[in-house]
Amino acid sequence: MTPNPFRNLPAVHEILDSSILGDLKARHDHELIAAAVRQALDELRSRISNGEPLNGEVSAESLAGLVEKRLEAQLRSKLRTVINATGIVLHTNLGRAPIAEGAAKAAYEAARGYLNLEMDLETGKRSSRQDAIREWVCRLTGAESATAVNNNAAATVIALRALCAGKEVVVSRGQLIEIGGSFRIPEIMAVSGAILREVGTTNITRLGDYEKAIGPNTAALMRIHPSNYRVSGFTKSVSLTDLVTLARKHNLKVIDDIGSGAVIDFKRFGFAGEPMARASIADGADLTLFSGDKLLGGPQAGILAGRVECIQRIEKDPLMRAMRLDKMTLAALEATLRLYLNEVRALQEVPGLRMLSVPLSELRMRAESLAREIANIAGVRNVIAREDVAYVGGGSLPDQKMPTWVVEIEAKSIGDAELALRLRVGDPAIVGRVQDGKIVFDLRTIFPHQSADVIEGVRKAFAS
Repeated sequence: MTPNPFRNLPAVHEILDSSILGDLKARHDHELIAAAVRQALDELRSRISNGEPLNGEVSAESLAGLVEKRLEAQLRSKLRTVINATGIVLHTNLGRAPIAEGAAKAAYEAARGYLNLEMDLETGKRSSRQDAIREWVCRLTGAESATAVNNNAAATVIALRALCAGKEVVVSRGQLIEIGGSFRIPEIMAVSGAILREVGTTNITRLGDYEKAIGPNTAALMRIHPSNYRVSGFTKSVSLTDLVTLARKHNLKVIDDIGSGAVIDFKRFGFAGEPMARASIADGADLTLFSGDKLLGGPQAGILAGRVECIQRIEKDPLMRAMRLDKMTLAALEATLRLYLNEVRALQEVPGLRMLSVPLSELRMRAESLAREIANIAGVRNVIAREDVAYVGGGSLPDQKMPTWVVEIEAKSIGDAELALRLRVGDPAIVGRVQDGKIVFDLRTIFPHQSADVIEGVRKAFAS
């Protein structure tokens, strides 16, 4: 009689009793583990039915090991730490730039306990959560008052809703942009309840275009930073000071959306044309909007700075409650803003600024050292360190390059797409660039302390 291969399969309880599953049992529910064991057994039964040889895969210990690996992979956190080897400092898909260590600690402390989110500790009375950031934004920008919401898109919506609902807002056609995630200015206008009045053309808008558009239902003139694109060649636009002069003449508001949130001059890094919040306020904008998580280098937030009456109207709007920041974000944002009170300290401690300012000679040294280490890994065909160019990303400074140094890796028997996949799903997860059949690691966004992790990640990817 032919032996029944199904009888060789261990019982569920035998697998569950394996010492291999000891750590798993301490962390996960019994039924979850048991279900995974049953699934593994069902798969083996299916393979047996199809006549497949099992080659010793039917022991309780081997199945316990399989279950352990599967559950660890299935239950791994969806959000994982990633080594950003792309060279893009403000990588939107990777959470933009990391925040400063002090800001991260502030968020941690806020999360793990209580804090005076809406209480004045001196009087014991209720206060506004915006007090945490208001003074610091005003100091850094010169504004009369300030508030913050959960991102700059929300800042745009709440500002237009509170100040211009049912009224016209005049905007140049060249500034009716779409940025990541299908964020379109005309649609945001519609959501806010403000009425868009387009003027000029894509490349040419003159002051007279704005003046002709002003009517009895006009509430504001708005300037919008083009963010992730540039129009070059035969172009003309209106300065903020000219818009302010025109607005004052007609008793209108000026809203200036400067986008990325520079509170220091980025010319020091070789970048030109990025508007600064302080300059916008100084030029007379009634309200200046900018991001907290781009060039500012803080957590995701939309900051509104400007005249007291504008901020008060915004904070009284019922929608403000839906857009307000939570305690962790407020704590991290306050810590970031306070760093900028000492510009030298901000340059040292805000990771994004540090990445932009690292000397090319240092990047070269680190790239050459990393290339030497990777060259010793089995399966690597060729590794070189070379100079390249990178971009800031995140809709900031879109057409301005910065020099960098990269490590270029070519595999012997693995395609570039497969190697990139192994690096992404590995531990640690590494995201680089795929270029001309090679994997490229840009040292500008790899922290110095991550070099050993990069080497280990590459070694595991080739060993997979």
